Amino acid sequence: MPPRTALLASLLVVGLGAGPAAAQIMKTPEVSPEKVAPQGKGQVQLSFAPVVKRAAPAVVNVYASHVEKRGTSRSAMDEFMRRFFGEEGSGRRGAPGERAQRSLGSGVIVDESGLIITNNHVIDNMNEVRIALADRREFEATVVLRDPRTDLAVIKIKAPSGGLVPMPFGDSDTLEVGDFVMAIGNPFGVGQTVTQGIVSALARNQVGSSDYQFFIQTDAAINPGNSGGALVDLQGRLVGINTAIYSQSGGSHGIGFAIPASMVHAVVETAKAGASTVRRPWLGARVQSVTPDIAESMELDHPTGVLVASLQPKSPAEEAGLKRGDLILTVDGKAVDDPEAFGYRFALKGLSGHTKFGIQRGTTRSTIAIKLGAAPETRPRDLLKVKTRSPFMGATLVNTSPAIAEELQVDFSSEGVAVASVDEGSFANRAGLQKGDVIVAINGTPVSTTKDLERMTRTAFNAWEVSINRGGTVLTSVFGG
Repeated sequence: MPPRTALLASLLVVGLGAGPAAAQIMKTPEVSPEKVAPQGKGQVQLSFAPVVKRAAPAVVNVYASHVEKRGTSRSAMDEFMRRFFGEEGSGRRGAPGERAQRSLGSGVIVDESGLIITNNHVIDNMNEVRIALADRREFEATVVLRDPRTDLAVIKIKAPSGGLVPMPFGDSDTLEVGDFVMAIGNPFGVGQTVTQGIVSALARNQVGSSDYQFFIQTDAAINPGNSGGALVDLQGRLVGINTAIYSQSGGSHGIGFAIPASMVHAVVETAKAGASTVRRPWLGARVQSVTPDIAESMELDHPTGVLVASLQPKSPAEEAGLKRGDLILTVDGKAVDDPEAFGYRFALKGLSGHTKFGIQRGTTRSTIAIKLGAAPETRPRDLLKVKTRSPFMGATLVNTSPAIAEELQVDFSSEGVAVASVDEGSFANRAGLQKGDVIVAINGTPVSTTKDLERMTRTAFNAWEVSINRGGTVLTSVFGG
């Protein structure tokens, strides 16, 4: 018997022949019968091909473009840039008189009618979308729903010819660190590619690609072009949508992130119901992390849950009896360890019925029922895109309301005008305005509505004194006219 085999045999004999005391010392954690590690060389040589055959037909390539019509006359510099660098120096070419921007990504067929889920950033600002199936058929597609807060979008094949194979949803809540997964997509535009790895971590919240920070991390190779592709379990079920990577070079470093299937399913169901936007339940409370000191004062073994920091009047939270200082530990029995996990769990609830929070008030624990419903839009938003020369030029502004506060994920304590978005490189961007800021006053005059602000921006002031409320703190800055 070779020395290595003899050693393994000896170890097995020792393990099997040990007495009760030794067996107790060597006791190992129980392993779920559904998830068993390879038991020998033969099992290690097993192939993932059957899983790929089931899942791959549902994964598509997404080609999006924004074609902008313009005049055919060119300056000498335009012609130089076109000839030597491609259209506008970016390699993006269009037909004469057109300027084209292009995006490449992946998607997953989730319904036989031709519904496809992908990342919102793949089709953002694009007006033409085409998809290519695994069998190389190509179709035009229309955008059904965009949800920038989750970075998800639903598109639909315009004229499906049948034979579409949707991918079934898996339960992302049952994933465990160490589970095998596969990523299927179109990295770098080379065509459909499959990579394999494991779940490296769960509930990652420092990714920054969406409002709901609750990602599956995997070491399956994910590269540019994989965005919107499938993260698949060993049953060929969709457990996540690949959306981001950590990389200093643009290539895969074995750190990829996927949106869990539970959130993806909620967005798909909204699209199936015919809605073009996703509405989520309103709590009307702001929560914060639990520090070690807070945990100790509440007699917790370790920091967990989220602390209620403030409540909005007449909100579901206030009407249910939730109070400032309460600790929310669970949402319908599922533990929440931080504000990101809480926001994710609560966002998955519908807009009817109730959900139950497990809370702790002082050292006493109880359950409280929260009524589910959308945040009310108590006054018209009156959206305003500022185009006049002012510190607000390039900003999109709306009247505040609970609905707007929920959309922007900020806590408005009073009525005013909120910044919904800011164009990159605009006057507003250089002035330091940020999404979620509430404009309080201009040159000492209170601003209550977008109409007030529009009227004020028609005046050419020599100087602009602008007061904004940012996260509860009022900041005042002066800008030249």
